[in-house]
Amino acid sequence: MNNPRELSKAQIAEVFADYRKNTAYRLDEPTEAQALNGGARVGISRKHESAHLHVAGEAAYIDDLPELEGTLHCALGLSPVANGRLTALALESVRAMPGVVDVITAADIPGVNDCGSIIHDDPILCDGQIRYVGQPLFAVIARSRDAARRAAAIAKSVASIIEEAPVLTPQKAHELGQYVLPPMHLNRSTRDGGARAAIDGAAHQLKGSLDVGGQEQFYLEGQISYAIPKEDGAVHLHCSTQHPSEMQHLVAHALGIASHAVQVECRRMGGGFGGKESQSGLFACVAAVAATRLKKPVKLRLDRDDDFMITGRRHCFWYEYEVGHDDEGRILGVEITMVSRAGHSADLSGPVMTRALCHFDNTYWLPDVSMHGFTGKTNTQSNTAFRGFGGPQGAIAIENIMEAIACKLGRDALDVRRVNFYGKDDNNVTPYEQPVADNVIHELVQQLEASSDYRARRAAVDAFNASSPVLKRGLSLTPLKFGISFNVAHFNQAGALVHIYTDGSILVNHGGTEMGQGLNTKVAQVVAHELGVAFDSVRVTATDTSKVANTSATAASTGADLNGKAAQDAARQLRERLAECAAKLHGGDAASVRFANDCVQVNGHSLPFAELVRSAYLQRVQLWSDGFYATPGLHWDGKAMKGHPFYYFAYGAAVSEVVIDTLTGEHKLLRADVLHDVGRSLNPAVDVGQVEGAFVQGMGWLTSEELVWHPQSGKLTTHAPSTYKIPTANDCPPVFNVRLFEGENHEDSIHRSKAVGEPPLLLPFSVFFAIRDAIAATGTPGCNPALRAPATPEAILRALEAVQAHTAGFS
Repeated sequence: MNNPRELSKAQIAEVFADYRKNTAYRLDEPTEAQALNGGARVGISRKHESAHLHVAGEAAYIDDLPELEGTLHCALGLSPVANGRLTALALESVRAMPGVVDVITAADIPGVNDCGSIIHDDPILCDGQIRYVGQPLFAVIARSRDAARRAAAIAKSVASIIEEAPVLTPQKAHELGQYVLPPMHLNRSTRDGGARAAIDGAAHQLKGSLDVGGQEQFYLEGQISYAIPKEDGAVHLHCSTQHPSEMQHLVAHALGIASHAVQVECRRMGGGFGGKESQSGLFACVAAVAATRLKKPVKLRLDRDDDFMITGRRHCFWYEYEVGHDDEGRILGVEITMVSRAGHSADLSGPVMTRALCHFDNTYWLPDVSMHGFTGKTNTQSNTAFRGFGGPQGAIAIENIMEAIACKLGRDALDVRRVNFYGKDDNNVTPYEQPVADNVIHELVQQLEASSDYRARRAAVDAFNASSPVLKRGLSLTPLKFGISFNVAHFNQAGALVHIYTDGSILVNHGGTEMGQGLNTKVAQVVAHELGVAFDSVRVTATDTSKVANTSATAASTGADLNGKAAQDAARQLRERLAECAAKLHGGDAASVRFANDCVQVNGHSLPFAELVRSAYLQRVQLWSDGFYATPGLHWDGKAMKGHPFYYFAYGAAVSEVVIDTLTGEHKLLRADVLHDVGRSLNPAVDVGQVEGAFVQGMGWLTSEELVWHPQSGKLTTHAPSTYKIPTANDCPPVFNVRLFEGENHEDSIHRSKAVGEPPLLLPFSVFFAIRDAIAATGTPGCNPALRAPATPEAILRALEAVQAHTAGFS
């Protein structure tokens, strides 16, 4: 096979021609109907705007940027212990290593030694208290990356440490009352006595616990920052980050300078998944401090091992619950305690727990509920954002309860879920008092149940299990409801700049970051649609804090919602200016001017878009504009845990069928059927790709990606691909049916679309509960397998042993 960098343009075109021919969502120009309706540029399946560069190996990431002359390289010396006091650093031997130029400690940071995103409790370099294995103690700057890494590797021999016993699990932190933030409580009572009285008064009571592990983001491009000193103490930072503005603020504080002296730029990332929202800050600050101190460009690129050891990931959760329900399985009252492993600092653990509590209801009406959230402080990496941001950890708990109720009553779990669904009347309000006004879960699940042939397959699975003593099959259909917006209201804003040049080409800049999800593609489609020009006429440039200021993170699935609306606002202003110019030049009313198919229709005349632009320039019409958008109607009381934190909800459901080997604990996903709600899709091909990727990523979280810390030393032992198992192509089901639910957003989102980044990560709950269903098939009717996530072969075998022991007790 040819090297991708050697592919000709013709070969690249052939690749895309094959893709267009084979994909269910073809990459086409507008249909005839769309062309008649103004040459629509949204709602069309287009390839990713950088796809041709990816195929050719020409898409430039930060490590691909040409290094300036004199560039130095940085590596971090890491703590070998999880908890203790750093009493001294004997750095003379480090400074004497070949190629070393400088060594930086906390005392050398000119400003604030902190990179905490909300609470200022996260030192850039160790300030005396060691918090986890892998905490950076010092930074080495050398003439080559290898020299810097070799010097940093002797950290263990140069650090004098008084070691203390670490706290590693959320259960232990909870037992000690050790939290990074105060506990959170979310309650809703519809009767006297609340959830407690509802549980006690129900026909059936059920208690249980659940343990769900964390997940490494495992982005393809690791953490990297390249800092270039500028005149007058300023710095230009190329950073792989989802939040350039936060990096700007953190670097400014670390250097003790104003934000306007820090420029942060990011053209694209090789994946983020939340791991580069706040946690790119430490590396940005170290690189910037070193660059300004030495007046040389400094690059800090982590290898995969160090990335694992330093950065945090998805929070693991431990739950205890008690529920009361009726004979149909309808929940009357529930109380649940959620404890997360926050790690050594707060980071984003507060918002993550808030979202977990707000997603515990998932698609279900819970009349009386009492929820308690605890963010356990542990001597581990500080956990952070990960796709779903606590929503999956909240929703999986109620789904586990639904399964337990179904087992107890001997009913199909789908039937139990259905009787608990939110309805469509005005009384359907979440525990945090937001109405569920856009509920489509009934019709969505009904469609999926029919298209997946769920009932017939349920009978076939039961028949297979009755005749197969070793292999057992399982089937599960799980729904989702996911709230879209940041749960901090002021983050829900965005800005954009749109420039039209005199040749009719258009340049767009916005505050979102492109990490492979297709955000720039969608924004370009929105602008092309608004101005009635070809998609190829629009170019989106690198995210840059010197162009659009005070941006929010590209997170919470808001990238297209916020930045698409801001870019649309800017493009609309330009269209209106051009329409007024056309009317002045050719007569008629500006409101009747139409922009479509690269042409402008005005008072019976048709002229090329570029011609009108040139005329507007000669008439001194402003050909650039800024746009802004703020999501309306949001409010949240963090103390009372009440409000309207989400603009709308996205819905979806999936059916998964698995087979397990009861002798080895191995499983195989045989088939998955997905129906997901993205409103009126901006780009069906991109959205289907997002759904497929989220499904496989979520499946990895729940089945194979196990994080293990050594129980004495506190070292993360699963810190490389050899020990941490992400899904591969072989884990994808041979039958994988993904469809988009037809409908539109009832809120005025960008072209009535819905966010697609995070919600589909909840779809593979169906895989986990299908495995649980297969385990249950080995026991007596009504058995309730205690399966932890991830459902590794070891976890499956433990659950099988528990079921067999339970069955033996009844024989």
